[in-house]
Amino acid sequence: MSKQILLNAFNMNCVGHIHHGLWTHPRDRSTDFNSLSYWTDLAKLLERGLFDGLFIADILGVYDVYQNGIDLPLQEAIQLPVNDPLLLVSAMAGVTQHLGFGVTANLSYEAPYTFARRLSTLDHLTGGRVGWNIVTGYLESAAKAMGLSQQVEHDRRYDLADEYLEVLYKLLEGSWQDDAVLADRERRIYAQPGKVHKVRHHGEFYQVDGYHLSQPSPQRTPLLFQAGSSARGSRFAGQHAECVFIGGNGVEAVRSEVDKVRASALSAGREADGIKVFMGIGVIVAPTEAEARAKHAEYLRYASPEAGIAHFSSSTGIDLAAFGLDEPIQARKTNAIESVVKTFSGWTKRRLLEQHALGGRYPLVIGSPAQVADQLIAWIDATGLDGFNLTRIVTPESYADFIDLVVPELQQRGRYKTAYEGGALRHKLFGNGPRLPANHPGAAWRDPARLQGATTRYHNLRGLSANALSLL
Repeated sequence: MSKQILLNAFNMNCVGHIHHGLWTHPRDRSTDFNSLSYWTDLAKLLERGLFDGLFIADILGVYDVYQNGIDLPLQEAIQLPVNDPLLLVSAMAGVTQHLGFGVTANLSYEAPYTFARRLSTLDHLTGGRVGWNIVTGYLESAAKAMGLSQQVEHDRRYDLADEYLEVLYKLLEGSWQDDAVLADRERRIYAQPGKVHKVRHHGEFYQVDGYHLSQPSPQRTPLLFQAGSSARGSRFAGQHAECVFIGGNGVEAVRSEVDKVRASALSAGREADGIKVFMGIGVIVAPTEAEARAKHAEYLRYASPEAGIAHFSSSTGIDLAAFGLDEPIQARKTNAIESVVKTFSGWTKRRLLEQHALGGRYPLVIGSPAQVADQLIAWIDATGLDGFNLTRIVTPESYADFIDLVVPELQQRGRYKTAYEGGALRHKLFGNGPRLPANHPGAAWRDPARLQGATTRYHNLRGLSANALSLL
């Protein structure tokens, strides 16, 4: 049986997300992002299209690398302003029954004790439809806004993240046993004291001595997303991630990335297919190829390639405004996104502007419904991908076109579901129930004996500034 395609809508609580400049298109509604109806309407649309989830990106800080300032980000709304993604979920969950929600939160600036409660709350309110996109941040502007003298070094952020996840697993998986809650009115026992355990964690970055504040939610730990593809990021993904988001730079490169993700899972003692791999992609579709090409040409008139490379500058930590059009861009050590710096080293600014013609660098599929379906299936079959994060180009038009034209074509070919399966988000994607699988490292903390026995984990405090330590 051919693999069915998984699909997330890729969005952000802001005006300009990936395809910069398209907010100026007369049919685009992204400037309504401060309106609750904008998000509830989107959620209902995506559920009509049987999307697996809405993946909501986020960023802390501003893109101030290009031209050493934020003039262009303000003028072109390059992920500025940007609002909190988690606050959208309850409203969207209230108008849907099945749609999942992958929310991005930067663990570098979130205390794990309080963040665990926020995750449990959302998982309860959505009936187990929440995922967390784990990020450690990469913007110097965010680090300084949070009181640090500079961004924490790339690999060191993953050291912090490993311990952060350990603390979360202890709280979410181990603090409350499954049968802790009785809700027995006659005996006046809501929760059994002997079934709720204190978490005592004494580590290098985090000190926790307390009980998780929420009773077990449907998934306990939300579905875990991650997007790092550096060597250290891949090792982290193999240990923790259940869904990994990769970039697309040709079939061979994507196949290599997918293989690397599978290998990282095996190295961590998990199954190769224990991680679903998604690629970011844009689609422009119309009833005929000619109409799709005309729509693409129309969109290009509103796009801002310069805004795209201003965004890209902060991804690399390199001010691309300082380079001539045909001057090769040399990689250098930064604390931004390491894999992006390496991938595009040697490119010229002219080549980047051409790549960002539609305001972003994601692969673009253009054509009739049959042509789009052909290309999406080809990506899946040639690379081992599990699905796509579909970007918005003109919103909500891009999603509506895909749902009305491409989804029926994929369904006719047996490559896309015709109805949702019941259950939590994790079960919908993996089919093995709502909880972390037994071979996932987080599942080990369900054992109360282990939770109480592993109470101290001392490390040398090194590699962080005094300001960073005070925040952590």
